[in-house]
Parts: sequence; C-alpha cells; structure tokens
Amino acid sequence: MRTIAEAEDVASAFERRAGRAELLAAAGGPASAPLAFARGLYRAQAALAAAVSDAHSARPLAGAPDADMDRVIDPARDVLRFVASVGPSSLAAQARTRLDDAPSLVARLAAFWSAPDRVFASPSRESPAPPAAPPHDYLSRAVLRPYVEVLARLGLRPLRAAADRACPFCAGPAWIASRRAAPDADGAERRLGCALCATEWVVRRSTCAACPEEDPAKLPSFRSERHPAVRVEACESCRRYVKSIDLTIDARAIPEVDDLLSVAMDLWAAEQGFMRLEPGLAGV
Repeated sequence: MRTIAEAEDVASAFERRAGRAELLAAAGGPASAPLAFARGLYRAQAALAAAVSDAHSARPLAGAPDADMDRVIDPARDVLRFVASVGPSSLAAQARTRLDDAPSLVARLAAFWSAPDRVFASPSRESPAPPAAPPHDYLSRAVLRPYVEVLARLGLRPLRAAADRACPFCAGPAWIASRRAAPDADGAERRLGCALCATEWVVRRSTCAACPEEDPAKLPSFRSERHPAVRVEACESCRRYVKSIDLTIDARAIPEVDDLLSVAMDLWAAEQGFMRLEPGLAGV
C-alpha cells in the first residue's frame, strides 16, 4: 500500500494540467475558451483530490463509490458549482440540476460506475455506420476522476467490473493516446491513457484500440498540417478512433490537455463516420 503523501500528489497532477491549459490558452486562438474552462475544472478537481486524500487519512477508502461516497460527495459539489457557474449552457444546467437533487447526483454516479464498458461490438459488414454509444456523462466522469486517481496513486484497485480493452487498473475508458520515445523499442512506444485514473498502458502500434482488428490496411491514420504532432488513429472495422499526441515532437505536451488544440480533427473524424472511443475534455 502506498502512502497518503503519494496520494496527495494527485492534486499536484491536476494543478500541472491546469498550468498547461493556462499556458496554451494564453496563446489565444479558437481553443482558448475550452482551455480556460479546462484550467478551472482541473483546479476544482485538484481540490477534490486533496479532500479525498484527507478522507483516506481519517479512514481508509474502500475503493467503491457506494462505500466511499459519503466522504466524496460534499467536496465533489465544488466541481459541480464551478461547471454551473462558467460551463457551457447545457452542461451548466445539468450541473445546477444535480446540485439541487442530491439523490439524482448519487444515482448518476452509481450508474456511470456500474457501466464501465463503453466499447461496443463492431457493426455488421452490411452497415458500416459506427455502433451506437450511450450518452456521455461528462459530469459524472469529472466528479469521479479525482477519486479514482487517488485510488490509483494508493494502489487500491477499485471494486469495478472488468471491461474488455479498457484500463487495466480501473476498467475506465481510454480517451487519449500518446507516442513516447522508448530506448529499448523499435520506434516510438504507443500508450493509451485512462479517462478516469490517468493510468497509461502500452499497446501495439498496429492494433485497434477498441476492437481486435490488426490488419494495417484497415487501420488508417489521419493527420493535419496544422497539428503535426496529432493523428487520428481510426479503424475501418469498428469505425472507432482515438486521438494520438506524439511526444517525440513536443515532450512538453500533456496529451489530454493538448488534445483541446485539435478539436477540429475530432469534428472532421465524425463527419467521416468515425466515433471517438471516449470524448475528451471538450466533450467530443
């Protein structure tokens, strides 16, 4: 079991993400507004992570929301208050509703937690459209993430159903990929990043992140001259994709934050009939 001091580092990780978002937002451009929102969200999540760490100091966490939620729900309201005050109108309205209806808030968190597998079967050959996905619960993910990151830092595996091709630690969905220099590897190392606990795990470069497809001819990769470090790694079989940030081009990047600079590539991918494995911070 890791120490609480290590768990407290989770708050620092959120603050680093906030700092990166602030730096990128200062450069202006179309991504400045979502980056500014991300900066504030990260800081609210940092405070929640610190509160969860304090709760663990008083009484060890169990690793399941139904057992731990009494010590998470009150500080989690500050995340919702932030979203309610400055978030996009529809998201802000959802946050206000959950703040006013505690049973609904808890029920939605429980529903999100109990349905970890967001990767669905491939469509039939006769119907190349992407498979339907459940509505994305941005707020539940935002609230649960600091809690699950603390669990990961403590090495306390969550009590959660396993999901195929999901995070090996918490069964959360992959929402971003990265390519990193690996001295012992032939070329850059490809990793997926979890949207819940921030765990990264290595995956083969020529394999779909969502389904068993391994045929390179069915795994196209799309780039944009405007964003040379970014690629859309898609699959013609399941019609899913993941955004990948190449850290061998810019090692300063924090993939989930820098992802916001290239939302236009997500919109383009959607127009081509591809669906992202898990929406990023922009909700797409």
